[in-house]
Amino acid sequence: MNVTRPTPAHFGFFVYDLDKMVDFYTQVFKLTITDEGLGKNFGNRLVFMSASEDQHHQIVLSEGRSAESKVSTIMQVSFLVPDLAELRWNRDKAEALGATEMRPMNHGNAWSLYYFDPEGNRVEVYLDTPYYVNQPYGTPLDLDKSEDELLAETFAMVRDDPSYMPLAEWQSRFRQRGAGRA
Repeated sequence: MNVTRPTPAHFGFFVYDLDKMVDFYTQVFKLTITDEGLGKNFGNRLVFMSASEDQHHQIVLSEGRSAESKVSTIMQVSFLVPDLAELRWNRDKAEALGATEMRPMNHGNAWSLYYFDPEGNRVEVYLDTPYYVNQPYGTPLDLDKSEDELLAETFAMVRDDPSYMPLAEWQSRFRQRGAGRA
């Protein structure tokens, strides 16, 4: 039997104000509501959302987060964007809809923006760079610099790290490691 590796597909979390959170995620991440209704297992109102016709839902929000639950148990919810313009757009849109504590970071292998959604769940929005460097790794990122400036700054930051390599090389090594698991 040939076993394949499971692929992360979706996540769900409880929220205080379902309508407000649906509004936030559909506007900031352009998600489409695919279904909604009363859950048969939990009895909570659920809203399913996706950014892709290939997946019925990538996010499911459920009412029912306890008022006593002051701290989110979510470490982070991450979204991949295609380019720097989309990262900047996301920052502006999220902030306008109540996101707080904007924290742009340069991880060498990615440019990330961290913030808290309106209910205090940490969100990461990122795009990959053409470089690899061991993680965790990070310095503050100035999203107002040009893409060329950020690429030059990132390369200067990672090129002397012993773990540095072009992303394509890291991906090739990853495929080779995975081939040994078949």
